[in-house]
Amino acid sequence: MLNWVVTFLIIALIAGILGFGGIAGASIEIAKIIFFIALILLVVSAVVGFMRGRRTGV
Repeated sequence: MLNWVVTFLIIALIAGILGFGGIAGASIEIAKIIFFIALILLVVSAVVGFMRGRRTGV
């Protein structure tokens, strides 16, 4: 998912340099959304992994 964030940031930078403000703004917003989704999934994965590691079963 972080690859998508980098891709949209690069698109935003190129669009900003070329003067396409609308496309640059939209790309930045998409990159932010994907970044926060990836961050939430990372935290959930870490919590689930921590909980699984704590179980001591036979």
